[in-house]
Amino acid sequence: MIRRKMAATVLAAGAALGVSAQSSPEAEIAKYREALAAGNPAELWEARGEALWKQKRGPKNASLEACDLGKGAGAVKGSYAELPRYFADANRVMDLETRLVHCMTTLQGFRVADATKRVFGAGTNRSDFESLAAWITSESKGVTMNVALDHAKEREAYQLGEKMFYFRGGPHDFACATCHSESGKRIRLQDLPNLTEKAGAQLAYTTWPAYRVSQGELRTFQWRLNDCFRQQRFPELKFASEASIALTTFLARNANGAAFDAPAIKR
Repeated sequence: MIRRKMAATVLAAGAALGVSAQSSPEAEIAKYREALAAGNPAELWEARGEALWKQKRGPKNASLEACDLGKGAGAVKGSYAELPRYFADANRVMDLETRLVHCMTTLQGFRVADATKRVFGAGTNRSDFESLAAWITSESKGVTMNVALDHAKEREAYQLGEKMFYFRGGPHDFACATCHSESGKRIRLQDLPNLTEKAGAQLAYTTWPAYRVSQGELRTFQWRLNDCFRQQRFPELKFASEASIALTTFLARNANGAAFDAPAIKR
């Protein structure tokens, strides 16, 4: 059933691309994405993520149902729309993945090394983080982004993230801003949203995680940042590091006011 549904989606996407030779590339890309949106396999990751949340695992044989994502122990609905945020019990700002690592170690008894052994999946070798992120973020779909900067550490993270966004380096002297500070840019079929403008920042952030049709995988926002660093030829961005949290805080805060709309589907 899923294969037939995906085949129909791909055929519809192909038809959308060939509708009118006189249409603008942007219009044809929009039709392509509309066709893809007919069926999103991210639901498979969501179902696995919900099961993982409730499953008793680890040395302590405990579930994640007591994990506090910012709205109280076990409260998931709308939590992602307010992340990253400061958590007093850890005395630091955390994004979703960092908080999950915290809960896996404190509630389930995993060692950090074991909890983070596989953070990005491929094929049948799926990552628990991608599945958990798919389900948790789906519980914020339609919720307005509202990342606060009330705590000094939240403001510090935002400011560091802003510096990172504009920092140029590496063999190509690239920065995040190299690709994402002008409107109308595109690499092949991929739009490059202008993250210095409100509309661009909102559209970009609120559509991750996403199912990537070209990869057949559900990809998280952490993966998106990691892949951007790879393309800039920067050193690999360490999973759940202070740097990744800071950059996420900057981008998430700039998306405030928009309705969260993920897991989405992308080419």
